[in-house]
Amino acid sequence: MIAHLPLSEMTVEEKLQAMESLWEDLCRQAEGLPAPSWHGEILAEREAVLASGGETAEDWEMAKKAIRETLP
Repeated sequence: MIAHLPLSEMTVEEKLQAMESLWEDLCRQAEGLPAPSWHGEILAEREAVLASGGETAEDWEMAKKAIRETLP
């Protein structure tokens, strides 16, 4: 089944809410979803940058809040 969303009629907030709903659903099924090998490579690279102090991490909920605050 392919769902068709009226993307051109949706606000940015509605699109983000739809994406969050999809992501939450995928997370509930994560055990059965294989990750491509390059995901591990990217994660290892990012962890190395964090460990070296080249980047900092932000809590996901705080990051989403900050993004929402910048939207009209």
